[in-house]
Amino acid sequence: MNEKKPNGMITAPDGGVVRNMLNQLKLIFRLMGDSRVNILAKLVPVGALAYLFSPDPVMLPIIGMVDDAALLWLGSYVFTELCPPAVVAEHMKELAGNMEVSANEEIVEAEATEIKE
Repeated sequence: MNEKKPNGMITAPDGGVVRNMLNQLKLIFRLMGDSRVNILAKLVPVGALAYLFSPDPVMLPIIGMVDDAALLWLGSYVFTELCPPAVVAEHMKELAGNMEVSANEEIVEAEATEIKE
């Protein structure tokens, strides 16, 4: 997922954080629909979503949001780790097409007009 630079820094893929999160969601939905994934593994994201929509007993709203986000991240991580690696790799390969930026998308055509004061 993340790339390690020669100086040791870890960076997000070229698609950016939002595109990476959307691809992770798409991967989870694809794996949930795949019959090769164990039914018990599919209970992990369902349980994480059930926790998210359950009433939060924590009185501090910031702590409540942090543990919700942490549990969603942990649930998605554990779910993809419990799925067969070949199935995950197959779905990630199919999703990789929307991560690539074509050369046409990088070119900006515009006209310039000089304004004299």
